[in-house]
Amino acid sequence: MKLIRLISLLFVFSIFIYGCEKHKIDQKPNIIYILADDLGYGELGCYGQEKIETPHIDKLAKNGMLFTQHYSGSPVCAPARCMLLTGMHAGHAYIRSNDGMPERGDIKNFLKVFQNPYLEGQRPMPSNTVTFANILHENGYKTGIIGKWGLGGPLSESIPNKMGFDYFYGYNCQSQAHTYFPLHLWENEEKIFLNNKLVPPHTDLPSNVDPYDPGSYSDFWLSEYAPYLMQRKSIQFINENKDNPFFLYYATPVPHVPLQAPQEWVDYYLSKFDDEEPYLGNQGYFPQRYPHATYAAMISMLDEQVGEIINTLKKLELFENTLVIFSSDNGPTYNGGTDSPWFNSAGPFKSERGWGKGYLREGGIRVPMIAQWPAVIESGTMTDHISAHYDVMATVCEIIGIAPPRSTDGVSFLPTLVGQPSQQKVHEFLYWEFPSYNGQQAVRMGKWKGLRQDIFDGNMNIQLFNLDKDPTESIDVSDQYPDIIFEIEKIFQREHTFSEVKNFRMVELGD
Repeated sequence: MKLIRLISLLFVFSIFIYGCEKHKIDQKPNIIYILADDLGYGELGCYGQEKIETPHIDKLAKNGMLFTQHYSGSPVCAPARCMLLTGMHAGHAYIRSNDGMPERGDIKNFLKVFQNPYLEGQRPMPSNTVTFANILHENGYKTGIIGKWGLGGPLSESIPNKMGFDYFYGYNCQSQAHTYFPLHLWENEEKIFLNNKLVPPHTDLPSNVDPYDPGSYSDFWLSEYAPYLMQRKSIQFINENKDNPFFLYYATPVPHVPLQAPQEWVDYYLSKFDDEEPYLGNQGYFPQRYPHATYAAMISMLDEQVGEIINTLKKLELFENTLVIFSSDNGPTYNGGTDSPWFNSAGPFKSERGWGKGYLREGGIRVPMIAQWPAVIESGTMTDHISAHYDVMATVCEIIGIAPPRSTDGVSFLPTLVGQPSQQKVHEFLYWEFPSYNGQQAVRMGKWKGLRQDIFDGNMNIQLFNLDKDPTESIDVSDQYPDIIFEIEKIFQREHTFSEVKNFRMVELGD
């Protein structure tokens, strides 16, 4: 133990020795990046949540650093994950929206997709894409992704094992993840069949049953629960790679709907919440007798899994020199029985439809981020450094001492992590575009937020919000600051590039 403490002290000392341009790190840390799915900014206790208990993630923040102004690259799943892994913002990234490529066939038929892997998965990234998993792999890391991929079907060149990951276990396809009891998962390039009967996603409650009887929902809790299977593989990956630097990208599907959670956690919240009306599935996804209790249960189950990962690191004496980052792919959803306003899921921001997932409002793109690295990060710290998912590429590169790809739009936040804010480079702006939900663009520039919505209706007007005074984006002050609008419009024009993918083009922007 004395030797371990000495190594940790030397490592901490080496972190704080750096020149004007970069830090000097002599010992490569393990890196675990946990990405929750549709978890809102306000759904953790450390971000103000009052109804859902998240003690392990709150402790992560207590022992590390909490970011108050961190953003996703996109308000929906696939592009957010592409931008995270490639370090590019939405105007440069290849994947800019969800795209199931329906031209392949009947991609919404769960059984046909199960039988034919050609129909499975989303639009792939190009085969020459560089992810930060590639970079870590090339620099001596064992790399693994467990959870949801969503960036290329199993027969494409854009599967995890061809994008820098030594190991993959989980869902290839986002649509398959619309049930937590799938017929199969993937382990590397092998299809793993599960002992679950066929209950296709979005199956409704039969009309001839009592919706108030919990027994009516028996078809929606089956044998092999994917979050449990993936958690076991995550712990196994850590154990198997304890003797060399590793990177684990834990892309959990939780708490994305459907509402399916372990009964013990549902019962726990039933004892806390009042009785509630059932969710009958009329907004899509599976029905659920106790939607509030089940949604809270899913998040608390995820919190429990984070605690197990931390305890594993401690048991293996990896805790001090492992950087754990926890974040979410986008803001909270408005469907599937989640009831984001009831939970205050986006915290200080609005979360109902039009303001959360799918929209470039703060509720749709402002996400939690917590970083814990006991050997380096001072415990109990908080930062208002403005950052985005696409900064992770540059940060990882600086940690291992190499230059990031020239294509990156990111800025390393390592100086913030090590307690040197005076050395932290800041973004001139953050940029978003989204060729779905009627077309949107946004810019964050200091306290200013510029937003253009309904582009596909020909609306090119830019709304302007002072987020310091108006975090809910309620007061458009664009007519008061024409110079700011002029700068934002220039950024909109400069940062948007022509998409190679027809489905992502925005004719109104000149495509």
